[in-house]
Amino acid sequence: MLIYDIFDIPEISCIEPVFADLTDDYYSDELLSIPTEEARLLIDENEFPIALALREKKSWLAGSFVCRTPSRAVISKFEEAGGDIFQEDASVYLDALREYFSLKLMSEIPQTNEDTRPERKGMVASLIRDIWGSLDGAECIDCCCGSGVISEAIRTCGGTPCGYDNDANLIALGLHSKRLYPHQVMHIDASRAKDYVAPVRYGVGCMLGDIAPFNANMWENIVSELLALSDETIITTATEPEIKQVKEWCLTEGRTCETIENDRDPIYDRWVCISSV
Repeated sequence: MLIYDIFDIPEISCIEPVFADLTDDYYSDELLSIPTEEARLLIDENEFPIALALREKKSWLAGSFVCRTPSRAVISKFEEAGGDIFQEDASVYLDALREYFSLKLMSEIPQTNEDTRPERKGMVASLIRDIWGSLDGAECIDCCCGSGVISEAIRTCGGTPCGYDNDANLIALGLHSKRLYPHQVMHIDASRAKDYVAPVRYGVGCMLGDIAPFNANMWENIVSELLALSDETIITTATEPEIKQVKEWCLTEGRTCETIENDRDPIYDRWVCISSV
């Protein structure tokens, strides 16, 4: 569902330039500065405000509060302008925002060259099935999703992927190739994933690395976020030293942990860390 359908408006833009800006209070202040002739407030299933749409002349602009808290001034802006209250589940609106920003990214960011082998999806799907069996429709985080081959594998296993990555060009490739679905991917910093993603049962981070002393802190933060967001987690690396480092981070977080060598793929996902709470 597109955001203009939710607001019952033919066309609407978001005041935040990119999805990652949904956490920034700056855009709440920007919303308050807009001369307004009409307003529409969106509340979630718990009657909590999650978005405010404002009309100036013929143009509608929305600010969203699924990843930040609206101020009292935002509510006052709606009350002063007058208008209607709409209601939608927060998860539905979040899907609509992902779709909006993914389509915007596709129109603005060039896709990179193909970065994966066609057979990798089957290899990863086989690994996931051996560890978890069928995902039975459950949501599964795809950390550092790249161009979407792991999201495809998650769907093959019956899951619903929620992907994120900091590489806009790879995400554009995944969207154009249809490995990534617009409502299931976010262009964000993976070391801040908790600001945008709710915890779920399953999480996958495939081919993390290259993990080296100079960037280990970054990867530790990314792994820590993934572990915080998933009760059961699969992480793969190309080398044994990298997976040993990942195992240390999992144990530090108080997780159970097992590492195995994966003979399906001797390149990308050779070493596997299986962790749970």
